[in-house]
Amino acid sequence: MSYHNTYLSTKIRYKKNSLKKMAKEFNQIYLDISNEINKKGTTLSVLSKKFKLNFKIKDLKEFKKFKTLAIIGMGGSILGSMSVYNFLETKVKKKVYFFDNINDKKIIDFKKNENIKKVLFLIISKSGNTVETLSNTFALKILKKNAKNIIIIAEKKNNLLFSISKKYNLFYVEHKSFVGGRYSVLSETGIIPSYLMGINTLKLRSKIFSIFKEKNKFLLKDSALKLASMLKLKKFNNLIFINYSPQLKQFLFWCQQLIAESLGKKNKGFLPMISNAPKDHHSLLQLYLDGPKDKLFYIFSCDEYVKSKLSVSSFVKKNINLNKKSLYQIKIAQKNALIKSFSKNKIPFREFKIKKTNEETLGKLFSYFILETVIIGKLLNINPYDQPAVEQVKVFTKNLLK
Repeated sequence: MSYHNTYLSTKIRYKKNSLKKMAKEFNQIYLDISNEINKKGTTLSVLSKKFKLNFKIKDLKEFKKFKTLAIIGMGGSILGSMSVYNFLETKVKKKVYFFDNINDKKIIDFKKNENIKKVLFLIISKSGNTVETLSNTFALKILKKNAKNIIIIAEKKNNLLFSISKKYNLFYVEHKSFVGGRYSVLSETGIIPSYLMGINTLKLRSKIFSIFKEKNKFLLKDSALKLASMLKLKKFNNLIFINYSPQLKQFLFWCQQLIAESLGKKNKGFLPMISNAPKDHHSLLQLYLDGPKDKLFYIFSCDEYVKSKLSVSSFVKKNINLNKKSLYQIKIAQKNALIKSFSKNKIPFREFKIKKTNEETLGKLFSYFILETVIIGKLLNINPYDQPAVEQVKVFTKNLLK
């Protein structure tokens, strides 16, 4: 993963005293986070090399025989495994379904096309009471006594999923209470589905702490201070992920939840949106370049090794620029043209170029965005781990369903 960061001072003006104060705060936050990672029972301990998972690989081997997986969850309980599947799909030799919303048609089609007995179901909810997860589980009609094709991951306390696992004698794995959903991709929530998809989970976790090493401190400091300053100024309200690589789509949805839920508090926060490129060059680019200057852009791309090139000369005698170009070359030319336009128009952006599409890279991406988001929250005196407004809606929903 290589990283390029461009912030144009002519567009973003910081109060030097404020930035200086936050720089001092960063050093203490950096130390606190280091201690948090190495302390048992904290959210960020999931990034520690000493982090222990609540299952043994040998206990999952009986489930490896299933060629079809169905993962049922919402938000952080499923976005991580969707990211892994999307990014590393070429390594997955199984059919995988994701039930991440309430969709009657999807359930009906699934039941028509699949033999339920031959599908391994992973039901994941931290609270064990997530309405959509429970609704999909009951709609699929898969719960049976002693079923050998169901894994439940939930907190070990008084909740519906944990009760179901005991009543029906189903395989159960405890979801750690101190790891929130959007931070759980590198815990049981993401590691078990990844392992069952055939992904090397040791490699997925192998490089995650490297992001926090001293040599990366400047990168985290520079980005976190500037992003925190942006949020304090409230001038930049929208965060646009411009994505040139389809294999990053689900990872960016994971980022969307992480940033929105962690930082969207106290009348602060970015609205993160995914913009698929180059398609959106033909629909949204006019707004990006000439609309309100309230947007920060993250530009993502992956190196693609495609040898096939277009042969245009046999169709068109006139020499055009597409001849002997690969689709990847065309796409990257469009990305570089966008970057030139952003620079010319003094529009703030960051660029992330993914050099290798493998488990280690994805693990580092998860780790980087987790750490940066937590640091920004702490700089703004925001608790990056809770989501009080979301809990309010859950209570209202429960009352309306009575």
